[in-house]
Amino acid sequence: MDDASASLNIGATPQQPTRLLPTCSLGGAWQMAIDHWLLAQARPALRLYRWQRPTLSLGFHQRRVPDHWRALAAAGRLDLVRRPSGGQAVLHGGDLTYALVWPDAPADRRQAYRQACRWLQQTFKLLGQPLQFGSAAASLAQGNCFASSTAADLVQADGLKRIGSAQLWRGGRLLQHGSIQLAVERELWRELFGSPAPQLAPLPVSGAELERQLLDSAARLLPLPPARKQALRAEELATIAGELHRYRLGASESSPEASMARTTWGSASPRG
Repeated sequence: MDDASASLNIGATPQQPTRLLPTCSLGGAWQMAIDHWLLAQARPALRLYRWQRPTLSLGFHQRRVPDHWRALAAAGRLDLVRRPSGGQAVLHGGDLTYALVWPDAPADRRQAYRQACRWLQQTFKLLGQPLQFGSAAASLAQGNCFASSTAADLVQADGLKRIGSAQLWRGGRLLQHGSIQLAVERELWRELFGSPAPQLAPLPVSGAELERQLLDSAARLLPLPPARKQALRAEELATIAGELHRYRLGASESSPEASMARTTWGSASPRG
């Protein structure tokens, strides 16, 4: 890791260093379980990650799972998982996802979103693709996260959403998820949502360079203490592995509240 990721951020009060996890590619249940576990540690954390295979993640409050989504999962076309955060369904596989844990985030949700997204805006501005916050009201009616752009999302000048974000709050601590769309799987998108995938402009950098620039912006703009790169230890992975079933979404899935309430972290209060 370069020097840019060594300090997150100027002016932070002395506290535990931000845990910066290395970029990884794992199955959807693992990714969700890791993020939820990180929130429970009450330590600032940041990670970027990818997905081993096409995965549809549903927001915590998204109860309706259309039959054809389940059919695509049963046919092995994708995995279905439940996010601990709010919001609507997101197709992963051609995106880069981030998870941010902010233990002392401002209580005002809009303010928290704006502060937590500055590093993303700065990165895309430097890439020549400035992003602004959306303006639509949040709703679960569409089912597809990228069908509308709320104040939690970042959109291009043409109005297309590039980054969709959602939150989970617990005891004043914030977990913010975000999906940065890069190379949309167009056929699967249409099968899932019944509409064409967004025509997003290609980025002028490789995926590795995008990650480097994102970490550079995070080091300067995220309101978190200095970062220390630290992978998950074997004992931490063993603990997280015991919770994977909470995030897999199957045909006989119980309600999100019942499922999440059985975790070691208690009931959730997600937003998005």
